[in-house]
Amino acid sequence: MKRVLGYRCTICGKEFPFEPERYTCPHCGEKGILDIVYDYGEVKKVLTRETLVQNRDNSMWRYRALMPVADTTDVSRFLRIGWSPLYESKKLRDELGLKALYIKDDGINPTASLKDRASGVAVAKAIELGYDTISCSSTGNAASSCAGSAARMGLKAVIFVPKRAPQGKVAQLMIFGARLVVVDGDYEQTFELSRAAIDKYGWYNRNAGINPVMSEGKKTVAMEIAEQLHFNVTDWVACSVGDGCTIGGVYTGFKDLYELGIIDRIPRILGVQSTGCCPFVNADKVPGHELVPTPEETLADSISVGVPRNPKKAQRAVYASDGRWIAVSDEDILSAMCLLGRNEGVFSEPAGVTATAGVKAAIAQGIIKSNETVTVISTGSGLKDTANALRAAGKPYICAPSLDALEKSGILK
Repeated sequence: MKRVLGYRCTICGKEFPFEPERYTCPHCGEKGILDIVYDYGEVKKVLTRETLVQNRDNSMWRYRALMPVADTTDVSRFLRIGWSPLYESKKLRDELGLKALYIKDDGINPTASLKDRASGVAVAKAIELGYDTISCSSTGNAASSCAGSAARMGLKAVIFVPKRAPQGKVAQLMIFGARLVVVDGDYEQTFELSRAAIDKYGWYNRNAGINPVMSEGKKTVAMEIAEQLHFNVTDWVACSVGDGCTIGGVYTGFKDLYELGIIDRIPRILGVQSTGCCPFVNADKVPGHELVPTPEETLADSISVGVPRNPKKAQRAVYASDGRWIAVSDEDILSAMCLLGRNEGVFSEPAGVTATAGVKAAIAQGIIKSNETVTVISTGSGLKDTANALRAAGKPYICAPSLDALEKSGILK
């Protein structure tokens, strides 16, 4: 991997040689989350606009020149992750009053969420390093994506989820054969138990807030957006935020392409949280932007993280791109599920549609202007959480089996 130069700490800025199993900065401890540093001169030899146009690999691995995965690793057997559709919206664009709106639907990935991108890289690294077991804590999506990729590649998976995890995600874990630990506690307690178990039993650590290779998979969603827009990125890109790893990866993906000269600017990034759990939004309001632990009181389980593990990358994504933070209510999130589904046919889970709710709120507040263009990332399928989908849409009417009953029901009006 001669294109990988090493690591850089997001806190102290010190750089270190690349070591496959280094997770955090030796000087700053566990808060010293690392960036992976690339030799862009070497990357340019194999990754350009022209090579991308000619590339027929319709998966995230088309960008492997910007991933810390050995060239000798055979990724052809992996689940087909990435190259999800980017839909140009017309109805919702007009309803919101925007110049242009695009929807990146990552719910069509193998286990139905963007987290597959990170898990694909994690499983590749675990195999390279000779592990037979991979483990993580998760509110649900990272867990199911890890278990699915592990099952495909013959690894064991030990997964820790809080007891509030939606049954759709728990069902995936069970079907994928993961060793599932349902923790009677919140996400912070779940994370701490997973970390202790990983340290004791020596499993490969897939936890996105700790392992720096996770963002390297997630950043491919930004690269796809740029390429699918013919390298003319929108003014804004909106992303739901929990731990901070996804939005951090989105910024990194655009920055990588900018440094390579493939795009000429980085879009402004809108970070969206629920008012029921919004440590980043709260931190944005105080000098120094320091985060404090926040209660986890939102139905959007995948972003219900009161103690984010990747704060520096998330905050950098917003501030370095001249973006903004915004929070929306759970009621707004439920409404956005119907708004996106009925206007565009995209079924997104609560956390996945939080970004859409955020765009609507940002327009109302004058943050996003009517003459601007926006891409919204839908990070997970609504089939992950059908209970809240029915809460948003309402229960169906049961009709007697007769035409008279159908006409009297009013369903067709």
